[in-house]
Amino acid sequence: QVQLVESGGGLVQPGGSLRLSCAPSGSIFSRFAMGWYRQAPGNQRELVARISVGGNTNYADSVKGRFTISRDNGKNTVYLQMNSLKPEDTAVYYCHVESGYYYGTYYLESWGQGTQVTVSS
Repeated sequence: QVQLVESGGGLVQPGGSLRLSCAPSGSIFSRFAMGWYRQAPGNQRELVARISVGGNTNYADSVKGRFTISRDNGKNTVYLQMNSLKPEDTAVYYCHVESGYYYGTYYLESWGQGTQVTVSS
């Protein structure tokens, strides 16, 4: 299992921006697809954005055009740039690395501790 550390959450006004960062441990960072999920109290966990090893991205309909996921292999970091934030974006955001094989070793999916994003005036 890969260890993940998220940062960048906080309180922001509607229409504002935040950038979340996720720094996986180990040298296999670039070998797995990664994503950002979010979960508000009482709600189901939701996939926000995903980025493949090759850099292809997918977004939830609710964030398309506002959020951008990217990865910097040199810095071993995945980012989620969040613009035009809305109150409904309020949630705990979790970094996620997908399970898979790396040269014969199977790695379980991993989750970060989560970082709180609150959008409120």
